[in-house]
Amino acid sequence: MAPEPEEPSPAAGATVDAPDRNLALELVRVTEVAALASARWVGHGDKESADQAAVDAMRLLLDTVSMDGIVVIGEGEKDEA
Repeated sequence: MAPEPEEPSPAAGATVDAPDRNLALELVRVTEVAALASARWVGHGDKESADQAAVDAMRLLLDTVSMDGIVVIGEGEKDEA
């Protein structure tokens, strides 16, 4: 009798429930949407609105990512974001 094959371990960023899921790629998309949202403010001289647009876009997309964790958004003491 041949031994049973071992079950493959999930790929990096994938879960057993969703094997096609890639957390790293989902987070890249979050970064991308933040960059696109803030890019609309380039040349307007309004850094706060650009920051807010990026944060709002990140929060919207992060709400769609299935994960259990803590997300910290901000630049800290640099500009008290």
